[in-house]
Amino acid sequence: MKEGLKEALARIDTKDWRRIPLEYGHETLEIVVPRDSVEISMGAVPHIDDWRGEIQRAFSNPIGSPRLEEIVKNKGKRPKDINVSVTVSDITRPVPYKGERGILDPILQTLEAQGIRRENIKIIIGTGMHRASTHEERVQMYGEEIVDGYTVLDHDCENEGLLVSIGETKRGTHVYVNKDFYFADLKIATGLVESHFMTGISGGRKAICPGLVDVKTISRFHGPYYLEDPNATNLILEGNPCHEEALEVAGTVGVDFIANVTLDKDMRITQVFTGELVEAHMKAFEMIKGYAEIPLERQFDIVLTHGGYVGRDHYQTAKAGVGAVPAVKKGGVIIIAANNHDNIPIGGPEYKTLGHLMKLQGPDGYLELLRNSHWRFTKDQWEPEVWAVPLRKVGEEGLIYCSGEIPKEDYVILPGTSGYEFLSAECEDRSNREKAQAMVQNALICSIDRLRKRDIEPSVCYIREGPYAIPVFRKPTP
Repeated sequence: MKEGLKEALARIDTKDWRRIPLEYGHETLEIVVPRDSVEISMGAVPHIDDWRGEIQRAFSNPIGSPRLEEIVKNKGKRPKDINVSVTVSDITRPVPYKGERGILDPILQTLEAQGIRRENIKIIIGTGMHRASTHEERVQMYGEEIVDGYTVLDHDCENEGLLVSIGETKRGTHVYVNKDFYFADLKIATGLVESHFMTGISGGRKAICPGLVDVKTISRFHGPYYLEDPNATNLILEGNPCHEEALEVAGTVGVDFIANVTLDKDMRITQVFTGELVEAHMKAFEMIKGYAEIPLERQFDIVLTHGGYVGRDHYQTAKAGVGAVPAVKKGGVIIIAANNHDNIPIGGPEYKTLGHLMKLQGPDGYLELLRNSHWRFTKDQWEPEVWAVPLRKVGEEGLIYCSGEIPKEDYVILPGTSGYEFLSAECEDRSNREKAQAMVQNALICSIDRLRKRDIEPSVCYIREGPYAIPVFRKPTP
């Protein structure tokens, strides 16, 4: 427990504060905030009530591409001899794949209606560097009928036997890609289009790179040469080296058809985009940019945010930390609530080791190590590098991480300040949700108390959609 916690909680009068919901995975935290706190939220966009009708419309009217049925006919082979690979997202993305309201059934039904044999269809989970999926996760994502009735495989970026060389990119990356996907007669990529803190947006070409490439390609794609570029950030495509590299790789591999979705702030389908790799994806980008980007006229002393669906582990929650940076003042406070309910709530062993290294060396010391000519690329090194973005803005004390799922003793290796510092001893035996709620609430109160001691009456905002909303602050011109 933080020294002076009880005194700080006693000093701040919250009786006139108002209550807000703060997303915590599939649960909600109820937090009281100062009455003049500002909600930052994505723009309103009509969601689709008739999901099935929207999916049918999209598949009947692909963008910049023939319909899937025509693509099959134009392959110049008998349908029963055509091999198909469909790449799908893993559990870290809320893509609606399953059942009548999902985008996977229409693809598979169309293929089989054209005479393609089920045994010739492979569904490849584009894990990139993520861990392999579990059976339960596959059923949750794609449905039991698909898991039991089709060949479903995890990509493995470190298994050389599953990879094939496709040559070098313009930036000199020698790329290897998933062999099953590359040699398929018909290649289909699926996914979710949302803002992304490296590639600008997700979906489209990202299903291939980094989804289906080798570890060495990902090592460059996730290396300082790319990540430290100012254009490698949310909702920027032009001049973004991550976007351009991924697009070149996907173009070389050859994708016949994509099926992407966009979602609203409540994870409901807003539109389905099918068709040609670039054109269909750009249409989705235009839509996302229109409602995910939130122009700000000022920055705030304290920003509350959350990990959203993607924040199932600490590794993925970096998206929320980076997304909050434009909204917070230099030296301010970012408080993150994250329901890290994954089987490994922090991340893999490499991530834990490198996160601890960054904690010890600090953001600049860690980056210096990565840039050293003797440094050997290590899996997951890029996420601690990404956490350095909020740390440079608010410092260790100003980045407060609140998750009841991570054991107290494990916080010592994580960037920023542990939410447990804001818990009294009696709270530590409560449920994970109750612990997280107390962490966030007490961290907010203590941050206000600390700023008032510096004669600052703090401004507070909360980001309703966490990592999905993209605040953008532009200094007013003189």
